[in-house]
Amino acid sequence: MNNKLFVGNLSFQTTENDLQDAFGAHGHVVEVNLMTDRSTGRSRGFAFVTMSTDAEAQAAIEALHGASLDGRPLTVNVARPREERSGGGGRRPYSGGRNRY
Repeated sequence: MNNKLFVGNLSFQTTENDLQDAFGAHGHVVEVNLMTDRSTGRSRGFAFVTMSTDAEAQAAIEALHGASLDGRPLTVNVARPREERSGGGGRRPYSGGRNRY
């Protein structure tokens, strides 16, 4: 098992300290990483929490999955590795700025 957890369905008012407190009740929290929007700085509604051991991570999942935090039921499970994105972006080569027919 992995000791890095995905935490979803967070309220936009939930802070890293709130997550530290909630998960700290179930073991030693190594890191809390609340995902925010780059342009606005507002929470994206999910985070990653790393516990010190697999046993503590499992205890946190069992205790907090479905539990309410800031009025929302949490989704807590083992974080999956990030999937590689394909490089098929939508950029076109520069054409000199003129319409050519």
